[in-house]
Amino acid sequence: MSKPMLSAKEALDFLLSAVRPIEGVETLATIASNRRILAADQSSLLNVPPVDNTQMDGYAVRASDCNSGESRLRISQRIPAGHVAQALEPGTAARIFTGAMIPQGADAVVMQEQCQADGDFVLIKHQPRAGEWVRRQGEDIQTGATILKAGTRLRAQELGLAASVGLAQLPVLRLPRVAVFFTGDELTMPGEPLKPGAIYNSNRFTLTGLLQDLGCLVTDYGIVPDKLDATRDTLRRASHDHDLIITSGGVSVGEEDHIRPAVEAEGSLNMWQIAMKPGKPLAFGEVGKAFFMGLPGNPVSSFVTFLLFVRPFILRMQGVEKVEPAAYHVRADFDWLKPDRRNEFLRGRLNVDGGLDLFANQSSGVLTSTVWGDGLIDLAPGQSIRKGELVRYIPFSSLM
Repeated sequence: MSKPMLSAKEALDFLLSAVRPIEGVETLATIASNRRILAADQSSLLNVPPVDNTQMDGYAVRASDCNSGESRLRISQRIPAGHVAQALEPGTAARIFTGAMIPQGADAVVMQEQCQADGDFVLIKHQPRAGEWVRRQGEDIQTGATILKAGTRLRAQELGLAASVGLAQLPVLRLPRVAVFFTGDELTMPGEPLKPGAIYNSNRFTLTGLLQDLGCLVTDYGIVPDKLDATRDTLRRASHDHDLIITSGGVSVGEEDHIRPAVEAEGSLNMWQIAMKPGKPLAFGEVGKAFFMGLPGNPVSSFVTFLLFVRPFILRMQGVEKVEPAAYHVRADFDWLKPDRRNEFLRGRLNVDGGLDLFANQSSGVLTSTVWGDGLIDLAPGQSIRKGELVRYIPFSSLM
């Protein structure tokens, strides 16, 4: 008797538990580290801001000199950003510009809209409180504070934060090395004549693009004939110097599907088939020192299983802890009254009214649905939907 299929959650938990972290660190210029994975915690070299400074253009004053709400003070100095301020003389004001150093003795800034310049004097039409519009030294970051944790996938904002504390270089993990190949005698490359019964190999483009988006170094072994010896040979070659092998097609149980026997002959197969739609045939194992993941041949199935399983697996290989995508409860503006016994992932998109529309054809071969849609609607096994109900929605933006 065959074992029951794993649920999507059980399959993901199993995959993540099997991960071996990538080893190998390189140091890059901070500006060249976008989308890389940080290899070690990073601490600030300084306080941010480094000194008390102003949030506004205006006048730095002693709050006690402005108790009347109509104070006329002599302008004793002018302080642009990046210049050293002199101590503020009692009973005077300093003209100051956003980001400039607060002079010693000043404890407030009055914005210029509340002031009226009069030659060498300024009329302060406001009663400031101490600390008004002043950013204190170390208010954002203090010297020695950890600003970025190991395993962080660096984005533009993380690079800016690192630069703001003086980090010119960052240690990052080496890029994952991923081998891909595609099985099926029916596959043809765009630009070649399409023979009867043949199809263009869209998965080669989709999967390579997704891997590149994750920063992987991709070796493409192309289309492999539907033969066991050819599949085994390609697996052996791909297992050298790669962290992960990904295939598309050949993971079903037909006579021309050779992935399973090939992986079992060259390595081990630890997972086979998931109770989800699209994407039931998903294989996981090892060949040599490389992990193996066999994706379905249907283009939507291949796309969805990559997003839900391959992406988090690759991120976890790089030490990223939080690999779960952001999901939201959104109103369904459609009915779905024929639930499946498997976990379904429907392609939908947000409409201008804040609800979700459903692509008309949910077939696993209709790649148009992935372009029209902007996310996946996650339905539990047996779950139907009536218009107006809330459903779990995972936007593509959190999966790519």
